[in-house]
Amino acid sequence: MDIKNLSKLRFTHTYFWAVLVSALIVGVAATLARASFNLTAALTEKPDIALYLLLPDEQISSSTLLREKTKERDYLVQTKSGSELIRLRRGPNNWFVELEEQLH
Repeated sequence: MDIKNLSKLRFTHTYFWAVLVSALIVGVAATLARASFNLTAALTEKPDIALYLLLPDEQISSSTLLREKTKERDYLVQTKSGSELIRLRRGPNNWFVELEEQLH
């Protein structure tokens, strides 16, 4: 490549696209990191959201908190198959479903 072929316009054009693509890559990485952080927080800090994430096949339409303890929560939920009692228990790192009982 000959240095005579590099004009100020081509240099500016290349520089502009390099900065734009770099900013786009950083923005996408930051967005994915924030989404991952939010999902982790939903499973560890907000058990109401964890209820929907842990039972996606149940198609939960509504949930009502019945009882709350430090490491345990009982919910009355409306699902595609009717009312269910769901008990979430907090493990060392996140919430998990301890009991899932169909109500008549």
